[in-house]
Amino acid sequence: MTAANLPTELASSDMLEIDGLYAFDFTLDDQKLLIVCMDGRAEKRWSFSAAQLQAATFDEALQSWTLTGDSGEHRLVCMTAVTGNNNDEDDEHDDA
Repeated sequence: MTAANLPTELASSDMLEIDGLYAFDFTLDDQKLLIVCMDGRAEKRWSFSAAQLQAATFDEALQSWTLTGDSGEHRLVCMTAVTGNNNDEDDEHDDA
């Protein structure tokens, strides 16, 4: 996978992994990215500015982004959810 830039990847992501923690709760707007997740009983929050997102670099070998925020360097993996349904595509529908 070759990534264009982090904001583009984030726009199509359903889940993130940041520093080994999985986060479903994140918001991205023109100003910043805000990530919230639980680490055991502790809530963790990360915030990155638009400039910090644009400066992120993609690591081909690890398939992840390295970005530097106010609290230091972080590794971020963007993920897209796989969805399914209960409909069997091979079933024929009877209209009778």
